[in-house]
Amino acid sequence: MKKYCGFFLLLFTFFASAQNLRLEDIMKGDEFIGHQPDNHRWSIDGQTVLFDWNPNNEIDNSTYYWNKSSKSPQKVSSPNPIYDVDFIAAQKDYDVVYYTNQGVLYAYTKSTKKAKKIIQSADRITAVQRSTTPDIVFFQQNRNLYQFNTKDFSMVMLTNFKSGKENKAKEEDSFLKDQQKELFQFVRDEAKADAWYATQSKSKKEKFPKEIFYDKSSLEQIKASPDGKFVTFRISDYPTETATNVEHFITDDGFTQSKKARSKVSTDNFSKHKFGIFNVAKDTTYYVSFSNLTGIKDAPKYYQDYENLKDKSDYETAIVMMSPVYSQDGKNAVLEIRSQDNKHRWIVQLDVASGTITELDHQHDDAWIGGPGIPGYSFSGGTLGFIDNATFYFQSEATGFSHLYTYNLKTKKKDAVTKGNWEVRNVQLSNDTKSFYLTTTTTHPGNRSFYKLDIASKKMTGIVTKDGNYEVELSPDEKTLLVRYSYKNKPWELYVGTNKPNAELKQITFSTTPAFNKYNWKTPEVITFKAEDGTNVYARLYQPKAENKNKAAVIFVHGAGYLQNAHNYWSTYHREYMFHNLLTDLGYTVLDIDYRASDGYGRDFRTGIYRHMGGKDLSDQLDGKNYLVQNLGIDTNRVGIYGGSYGGFITLMALLTKPAEFKAGAALRSVTDWAHYNHGYTSNILNFPETDPDAYKKSSPIYFADNLQDKLVMLHGMVDDNVQFQDIVRLTQRFIELGKKDWDLAVFPVEAHGFKRTYSWVDEYQRILNLFNENLLEK
Repeated sequence: MKKYCGFFLLLFTFFASAQNLRLEDIMKGDEFIGHQPDNHRWSIDGQTVLFDWNPNNEIDNSTYYWNKSSKSPQKVSSPNPIYDVDFIAAQKDYDVVYYTNQGVLYAYTKSTKKAKKIIQSADRITAVQRSTTPDIVFFQQNRNLYQFNTKDFSMVMLTNFKSGKENKAKEEDSFLKDQQKELFQFVRDEAKADAWYATQSKSKKEKFPKEIFYDKSSLEQIKASPDGKFVTFRISDYPTETATNVEHFITDDGFTQSKKARSKVSTDNFSKHKFGIFNVAKDTTYYVSFSNLTGIKDAPKYYQDYENLKDKSDYETAIVMMSPVYSQDGKNAVLEIRSQDNKHRWIVQLDVASGTITELDHQHDDAWIGGPGIPGYSFSGGTLGFIDNATFYFQSEATGFSHLYTYNLKTKKKDAVTKGNWEVRNVQLSNDTKSFYLTTTTTHPGNRSFYKLDIASKKMTGIVTKDGNYEVELSPDEKTLLVRYSYKNKPWELYVGTNKPNAELKQITFSTTPAFNKYNWKTPEVITFKAEDGTNVYARLYQPKAENKNKAAVIFVHGAGYLQNAHNYWSTYHREYMFHNLLTDLGYTVLDIDYRASDGYGRDFRTGIYRHMGGKDLSDQLDGKNYLVQNLGIDTNRVGIYGGSYGGFITLMALLTKPAEFKAGAALRSVTDWAHYNHGYTSNILNFPETDPDAYKKSSPIYFADNLQDKLVMLHGMVDDNVQFQDIVRLTQRFIELGKKDWDLAVFPVEAHGFKRTYSWVDEYQRILNLFNENLLEK
């Protein structure tokens, strides 16, 4: 074996040298590629482009600026609000805007381009909010809401939240006390005097809002109505979760350090929430009831598969509510409510004066609610805003794809603004409220195109729609586009252009290094093939030159599950992209599949793995392999598979549930048992171990360890606080107890889930390359 290993390393060195690609270079990531611009935005006056950048390969990014007079981007050298503060969309109609910096309240005047410090105190100011009255600003300080008049600089405390319990002192009855009062005039006179002084003191005491006690609960989402008459808030009780420990072995003092990390998935992680309203004028507090929401008392469908759950009659799903969104005049409010199992999403109208709600829209999915504009986590709100004082907009997957809808509170009419077998990815209402600016997948699931949509006619006009991804930030006056754009073989750069159809874009950053530019990077073809159930599956195909082709193939499995990688723009898996170029130089064919559950293909594709991870997401890999064998002349006995995180999980499921399908596999930072993974992610897909144990058993590689017969290399960071090192240790112990021999484990003592150090990346991918060279190439 050592003889073969040396030969293949020599072979690798020859090809790598010929093609100018070395693992030692490409595993440097952005240091080799060039650090690309990020967090692009407009200055508060709309005249300057701002972004984070690191063109000189420093320790971290710095803020850079560019404007029409600039020859090239320049680093921001000194603090300046025009550079440091993003344009605040909620204040776009005001000349004077208010913001906080390090807990200090500032005002910036656009017309004079001057900033002024307004309030600075030891207690931090946060959460600035404008009122329907131009001179009134709300902000939070010490967990309370204040109303600040910018004209006369008066400030009023609107709420009086207190931690702990209300101390209701009550006079205890006592025979002796009653006897003293009955027998002695002196005692009666003293009591009368005390009462008189108390009354006098109370009449002179400055009135503060009534105290609202929240005990040991969490006080969250404090928000004033635009007129300042009501304050909404959420009081939350979170369970005491059992944290896991991650042991750090390489430390500065030589002693190990144990650090707390996330808890495991469990029904014990449900939290309780109350949504309160404080009436400022009446100085009263009341709480909203959500018990009559549609479906809130319906047990999940999967309960029918278990005898101990199928007849459960006292079920009520745990919910969490978001802050209300108000119309511009402040007279209408809507809010989003999510069930904590993510199977329900409600949008309701809130009457803040009465504390009552009216249900407007209900989404339900037996699997889980999600998609663009509708986050797949119950504590995250989706797209929700007002067009005018009576009409709001939101996104829904009612048709199977995330589309934009409007709802008129007067007519009670819901209207689909967009439709089709594509997704709305991002939504922005125009300044005149007559149009939406949309980022969509209209032209291809792997594109992110930018359109202007006229609300009245529903006509969409393309602004930038060629292949690739356009991340567009409109200038405050909507005349200019600031675009972060990339293509499959071209990393992200910044461009500016006029906001008009088929806009021409001028590039303003040039980030790639001479070393990166020297290589002729391949443009992978995005193909489709049919899955066994007839579904179209998208994939990136990397093919070697005909004269180099060795009839061996590698299938790459992206991580995260709900992520897209078979697209037409620069991949977050840039090291893997470069590694795949290296593999094709060595003669391999590489297929990178957007398997079931991947982002970008609608609801049914996303939820195709519900209650069985390692089901359709794995069969899509097998169908991809068949495509390679049947169409590209790949030897069915010379196909390998690899991936990290979710990709590592699929690699394990491939080797352990479909033995002999793949000659070799590399599983990086892989989940081996879903009951040990995080609550928010896993409970969407597999429900909970206590209520749906069958889903966990058929989805977890550790239960299939006895099937290992193909060559497996596992690689894992020891300080991984996401997919924790314990995961791979448990599977390793199973292999040892079962007497399995065809596996290796490589550990990385200082690496977490996402590796940071080049030497770790190089070591990891050298092992992966050796695995494929030793097992997939003809000897």
